[in-house]
Amino acid sequence: MSTPAEPSAVAGGETDPAAATPPSSGSRVLVVWTGVLAAFVLAADQLTKWWAESALDVNAPTIPIVGDLLGLRLIYNPGAALSIASGMTWLLTIVVTVVVVFIVRAIGRLGSRGWAVALGLLLGGAVGNLVDRLVREPGFARGHVVDFIDYAGFFVGNVADIAVVSAAVLIALLSLRGIGLDGKRHTDDAQPAERPADRPDDQNDPA
Repeated sequence: MSTPAEPSAVAGGETDPAAATPPSSGSRVLVVWTGVLAAFVLAADQLTKWWAESALDVNAPTIPIVGDLLGLRLIYNPGAALSIASGMTWLLTIVVTVVVVFIVRAIGRLGSRGWAVALGLLLGGAVGNLVDRLVREPGFARGHVVDFIDYAGFFVGNVADIAVVSAAVLIALLSLRGIGLDGKRHTDDAQPAERPADRPDDQNDPA
């Protein structure tokens, strides 16, 4: 009685390179460090917001730090960055929740240290502001985000915003270089196929 072929075998007895394999230890390390970075950003964001609420008065004049370029001013923002969509807090909460779920799912495919840093910053920043919307006044999913870093009077942000903007810049750079989540360059796939070996007849052609 013949023995059934092994699942990983293909024609010619060769091993199928596409057979499923467990994640490499390097990928697991990247996932762990992404989570650690996200947790650090979240902790820094919430601790600085707690400090701002205890040390600053709401809507008080800006306390200068670097002349007129950077200062401290506590406000509660019901909208997105630059107070956009102030009357759509529920929608913003849903959108950010979807983004967080997408990031968590993408982390499982990590193979690039650059993407690990980008997703760690993005996840920590997104969750930092999401926590505000879920637990702060005036109510669940309608909470106002704590902002206290005043940028020359143009807008007021927080540590989570810094992390999100940094992640966006890093993602743009990685995309421009063609580096995917798995760490491979997409441009490599577009390289022309290797030229076939010269035919024997060509070697006998007269010069």
